[in-house]
Amino acid sequence: MGQLNRITQQADVMGGKACIRGMRITVGMVLGQIGAGHSVDKILADYPYLEREDIMQALRYAAWRAEEREVVLATA
Repeated sequence: MGQLNRITQQADVMGGKACIRGMRITVGMVLGQIGAGHSVDKILADYPYLEREDIMQALRYAAWRAEEREVVLATA
Protein backbone atom coordinates (compact mmCIF):
# COMPACT_ATOMS: atom_id res chain seq x y z
CA MET A 1 0.00 0.00 0.00
CA GLY A 2 1.41 3.33 -1.02
CA GLN A 3 1.35 6.35 1.21
CA LEU A 4 -1.96 8.21 1.44
CA ASN A 5 -0.50 11.70 1.60
CA ARG A 6 -3.36 13.27 -0.39
CA ILE A 7 -6.10 12.10 1.96
CA THR A 8 -6.56 14.42 4.93
CA GLN A 9 -8.90 14.59 7.87
CA GLN A 10 -9.53 17.71 9.94
CA ALA A 11 -12.35 18.27 12.43
CA ASP A 12 -13.11 21.72 10.98
CA VAL A 13 -13.27 20.61 7.32
CA MET A 14 -16.38 18.74 6.17
CA GLY A 15 -17.13 17.56 9.69
CA GLY A 16 -13.94 15.55 9.95
CA LYS A 17 -14.63 13.36 6.91
CA ALA A 18 -11.72 12.13 4.82
CA CYS A 19 -11.02 14.77 2.17
CA ILE A 20 -8.74 15.30 -0.78
CA ARG A 21 -5.72 17.50 0.10
CA GLY A 22 -7.59 19.51 2.74
CA MET A 23 -10.18 20.68 0.21
CA ARG A 24 -13.91 20.38 0.70
CA ILE A 25 -13.99 17.38 -1.62
CA THR A 26 -14.64 14.21 0.35
CA VAL A 27 -13.46 10.74 -0.52
CA GLY A 28 -17.13 9.75 -0.41
CA MET A 29 -17.99 12.30 -3.09
CA VAL A 30 -15.29 10.93 -5.38
CA LEU A 31 -16.46 7.36 -4.79
CA GLY A 32 -20.05 8.39 -5.39
CA GLN A 33 -19.08 9.82 -8.79
CA ILE A 34 -17.32 6.58 -9.73
CA GLY A 35 -20.24 4.54 -8.42
CA ALA A 36 -22.59 6.61 -10.58
CA GLY A 37 -20.62 5.49 -13.62
CA HIS A 38 -18.48 8.56 -14.19
CA SER A 39 -15.01 7.88 -15.55
CA VAL A 40 -11.88 9.26 -13.94
CA ASP A 41 -11.49 11.56 -16.95
CA LYS A 42 -15.06 12.87 -16.50
CA ILE A 43 -14.44 13.57 -12.81
CA LEU A 44 -11.21 15.38 -13.65
CA ALA A 45 -13.03 17.48 -16.24
CA ASP A 46 -15.83 18.33 -13.78
CA TYR A 47 -13.40 19.12 -10.94
CA PRO A 48 -10.30 20.62 -12.60
CA TYR A 49 -8.59 21.21 -9.25
CA LEU A 50 -8.43 17.43 -8.69
CA GLU A 51 -5.58 15.35 -10.02
CA ARG A 52 -5.60 11.74 -11.17
CA GLU A 53 -3.53 10.68 -8.13
CA ASP A 54 -6.19 12.25 -5.85
CA ILE A 55 -8.77 9.87 -7.27
CA MET A 56 -6.43 6.88 -7.12
CA GLN A 57 -5.64 7.58 -3.48
CA ALA A 58 -9.36 7.99 -2.70
CA LEU A 59 -9.93 4.51 -4.14
CA ARG A 60 -7.01 3.04 -2.18
CA TYR A 61 -8.25 4.70 1.01
CA ALA A 62 -11.75 3.29 0.47
CA ALA A 63 -10.31 -0.18 -0.12
CA TRP A 64 -8.37 0.04 3.14
CA ARG A 65 -11.46 1.20 5.01
CA ALA A 66 -13.47 -1.65 3.54
CA GLU A 67 -10.87 -4.03 4.96
CA GLU A 68 -11.25 -2.29 8.35
CA ARG A 69 -7.60 -1.38 8.64
CA GLU A 70 -6.35 1.64 10.52
CA VAL A 71 -4.91 4.29 8.19
CA VAL A 72 -2.89 7.25 9.45
CA LEU A 73 -3.89 10.33 7.47
CA ALA A 74 -1.77 13.35 6.70
CA THR A 75 -2.81 16.66 8.19
CA ALA A 76 -3.21 19.53 5.77
